[in-house]
Amino acid sequence: MPFPTQIHPVVGSAAEAGADLVAVAVRAGAEGAEPVGGPPGGLPDDLDARLPAPLAELVAHYELSGRAGETAQFAADLGGGLVRVALLGIGEGTPADMRTAGAALARLAKGRSRAAIPAGAPGLAGDSGEGAAAFAEGALLASYRFTLASAPKGPEPVGEIALACGDGDGKPVEAVRRGTALARAAALARDLVNTPSGEKDPAWLAGRAAEAAADAGLKARVWDEDDLEREGFGAILGVGQGSSRPPRMVRIDYAPEGADRHVVLVGKGITFDTGGLSLKPNDNMKLMKTDMSGAAVVVGAMSALGELGCRTRVTGLLAVAENAVSGSAQRPGDVLTTYGGRTVEVLNTDAEGRLVMADALDYAVAELEPDVLVDVATLTGAAKVALGTGMGALFATDDALARALLEAGERSGEPLWRLPLTEEYADTVRSRVADLANIGTSGDYGHPGATEAALFLREFTGGLPWAHLDVAGPGRSMSDQGLLTKGGTGFATRTLLRWLEG
Repeated sequence: MPFPTQIHPVVGSAAEAGADLVAVAVRAGAEGAEPVGGPPGGLPDDLDARLPAPLAELVAHYELSGRAGETAQFAADLGGGLVRVALLGIGEGTPADMRTAGAALARLAKGRSRAAIPAGAPGLAGDSGEGAAAFAEGALLASYRFTLASAPKGPEPVGEIALACGDGDGKPVEAVRRGTALARAAALARDLVNTPSGEKDPAWLAGRAAEAAADAGLKARVWDEDDLEREGFGAILGVGQGSSRPPRMVRIDYAPEGADRHVVLVGKGITFDTGGLSLKPNDNMKLMKTDMSGAAVVVGAMSALGELGCRTRVTGLLAVAENAVSGSAQRPGDVLTTYGGRTVEVLNTDAEGRLVMADALDYAVAELEPDVLVDVATLTGAAKVALGTGMGALFATDDALARALLEAGERSGEPLWRLPLTEEYADTVRSRVADLANIGTSGDYGHPGATEAALFLREFTGGLPWAHLDVAGPGRSMSDQGLLTKGGTGFATRTLLRWLEG
């Protein structure tokens, strides 16, 4: 769904922007909170006389510390009639602080037509533009909404946020454009995740991925069930065989001129996961329209590569199936043959994501000659138990790749924590009757589910530099807070884009 909020740099001051909410930045200084409303786009010179009390006294009255996202508001006439004035904490003005501040302003301005803030506020101004880009990201993602209701519920998101730029010099146009592109990519991922599974079958998801590729000027190929059968994608077919809605695989190609490396992104696309015959409990199943978050993240990232000027060749692969219960569903104890010819014993039909991704990884290694492989998936509850809902798990075979993804996650406000590929556990994914088993077969080490899943996937990476992002925790949000709205988060979309930009 398109963003209901727009962000624009505008000429003039924040007080002259025609806004019904004007923000005054409050910085966390060494000696306490410090209001900053200077040029460009600053507030009236006689501001204190127009407020209920001098600005510094209001900051003290509301006991503000300047912490990023902290707010207080009151009414005042800044020269064009009564408006709402918001004191907005920006912390130290770092990009992370500005992302938080942007989200806070968007939430505070709900129900209003226009909000404004001076573009000269610390953090928004600056040669790098990172602060302004992050502010736009935060404000747009906090204003995101997905609804199928016949009538709106609650206040509408603010229609516009104006960055007031005084005489127009130093407009952060490029920074806002870049922040908008990053946010739009994450919002596309959220839209795909939030769509109900009654509509979102594998063919639907493949179709939306192909449409997004076409809109971005990219090439896409879709494998239907006959193509998958003919070319030997046995794991994707095995997972999808229990559903009346057959599986798909999608390939999206981005190939800029002069690219000197090739990255393949693989996304798990389980459009609904009952657990198969290893049936999930009802409460867990209610969330399973989001089990294609990895595929959604890959689509979102691919959609923005051209707009962000990425110089790396990138191929996105989506392994898409519905894991259903029926008389034709795969059974515990069945053995599948993957695209690369290896056999896998299915000991738990609810460990299906790693199966479909195995086929996609096999295909990447055999057909695409990548330099780097990265996969993303809502893969294991064990990762969520280990790290909670605010952080994604990272496994990697290459230290430099791991460092680059950790840094990109930090810059994006999507934190990752590297977990070990413990070699002692590798034998747990061996099967007595096949090459591999899709869950651990030994209890000698407890049940390190996230690591076992990663070790299973590593078997299909051909020894290439590879990273696995398990976003089972942060891939969905149970409430509206900060940048997040209840439902799919698109977590890792912006991380992958920042990494690929580098």
